[in-house]
Amino acid sequence: MKTEITTFIACLGLLVGSGNSLAAREIIAPDGTYLYARRDTCDLYMDVYDPAEGSDTKFGTKDKPAIIFIFGGGFASGSRNDEFYQGWFKAMTGLGFRIISIDYRLGLKGAEKVGVGQARELHHAILLAVEDLFSATAFMIDNAEQLGIDTGNIVISGSSAGAITAMQAEYELCNGTPVSEVLPEDFRYAGVMSFAGAIFSDRGKLRYKKSPAPALMLHGTSDKTVTYKQIRFFNLGFFGSGAITKEFKKNGYPYHLYHYAGKDHEVAGYMEKTTDLQCRFLEKCSSDEAFKSEETAIKE
Repeated sequence: MKTEITTFIACLGLLVGSGNSLAAREIIAPDGTYLYARRDTCDLYMDVYDPAEGSDTKFGTKDKPAIIFIFGGGFASGSRNDEFYQGWFKAMTGLGFRIISIDYRLGLKGAEKVGVGQARELHHAILLAVEDLFSATAFMIDNAEQLGIDTGNIVISGSSAGAITAMQAEYELCNGTPVSEVLPEDFRYAGVMSFAGAIFSDRGKLRYKKSPAPALMLHGTSDKTVTYKQIRFFNLGFFGSGAITKEFKKNGYPYHLYHYAGKDHEVAGYMEKTTDLQCRFLEKCSSDEAFKSEETAIKE
């Protein structure tokens, strides 16, 4: 038990301190910026990057999905137009996808450390981000024609804290928790793409009431910031991609997992270098054929 408590504390502290480390990129201008929600503490905006002119916007006869992106930064820092993500925005719009990068409230901004006594604060920060993601989704549904979006073809994606938000959002939606009530009852995301993400549970092990959308998970097996496996402390649990995959496999839920042997948290920044894996996953999400789950170990 003492080891589990120490590990839980260490993981939470690393998450708050995590940030982006790739070289700065050229900023590309969004095709539109929209206010999607007003909170007591701030206004929340989304940047819309349309598919590049001349790009192929279809998989066969079907439109490629719109992708909502949630930035990383340990729920303490980061921004929707961070230089860190510009290469990926440019690459994906060049491949015919519409990218919507959103603000969300930083529930741990100013926190210097998080220990086991602040696990509830971390959970609250995650749910704040999920609430904002759902509000952004509701705005997109209400303004679908103006934004050029098919509401039945929206994928959510995130890096690090953003990946946690994406995976947590699908978990809350499938379980019909109160935070998801802003969305139409029959709404479903078309897919989830997680770059070093996890799910936080305060109700013990993971349980889905409804089958989740197909998930693409990329994660380093030695990630010390967002655990690849799981960390449990009484009813509190932090479940990384390896643990999530076990639940998916047991229940026949659709997924693609790419686990990078021996890699740490740098996999959270592997978006631009793995566009081929993302396109393959997104095309399978759009196919009429049954989704076949896959698990691939990658050594670099």
